[in-house]
Amino acid sequence: MKIDGIDIVELLGGLASRRELWATFLSVQQTRVMAEVGVWKGDFAADVLKASAHVELYYMIDPWANLPDWNKPFNVTPEVFDEIYREMDAKTAFAAHRRRLLRGRTKDVVDLMPDESLDFAYIDGDHTLRGITIDLIKMWPKIKAGGFIGGDDFTTTPWQHDVNFEPTLVCPFSVYFAEAMNIPIAALEHGQFLIHKDESAGFSFRDPTGLYGDLSLNKLPPSVGA
Repeated sequence: MKIDGIDIVELLGGLASRRELWATFLSVQQTRVMAEVGVWKGDFAADVLKASAHVELYYMIDPWANLPDWNKPFNVTPEVFDEIYREMDAKTAFAAHRRRLLRGRTKDVVDLMPDESLDFAYIDGDHTLRGITIDLIKMWPKIKAGGFIGGDDFTTTPWQHDVNFEPTLVCPFSVYFAEAMNIPIAALEHGQFLIHKDESAGFSFRDPTGLYGDLSLNKLPPSVGA
């Protein structure tokens, strides 16, 4: 994966935090139009909008609503979600002229963005198999040729939360999505991933972290089978 001859995966190695990693990426790419799926309280969006003046348009996609079919710890009450929405709004209000708030599930609001309009999309949505499937498939047509999709919670186990919650399947599904689309994907530090919409490159899974040698789901959580 290269941007203007720079090996972006190599460049992003060894950085101290997720925040520094993506700030570096956005600076090198000179991202102008991007989207974030799964905004929550707006901390990531606020960081980007403050640090990256070259980002002219930032789509912020999130239901900010209790979802009866989403079994994850962050599925809080409607009252709490309303407070979270107000907190997000306050944190990013300084860039109101650059942001677009799309309150709804990805599949319901994605067509408010033109096809092939995004330089970059950051996926930090519901993380279930259903969620990451919908997010990647629906966001893919919105990415320009040569653009990127990145994301969070690229965990080495599906049991990110208590076993009573739906498994997190950002990994391996993102890898299988890249293989199906015949494009490259890389695992990054801090549980991040990066997909390049370069259809001439072919599929590859680059893992400089060395953490993802086994992508099978046949792994028991510590509390099972002990």
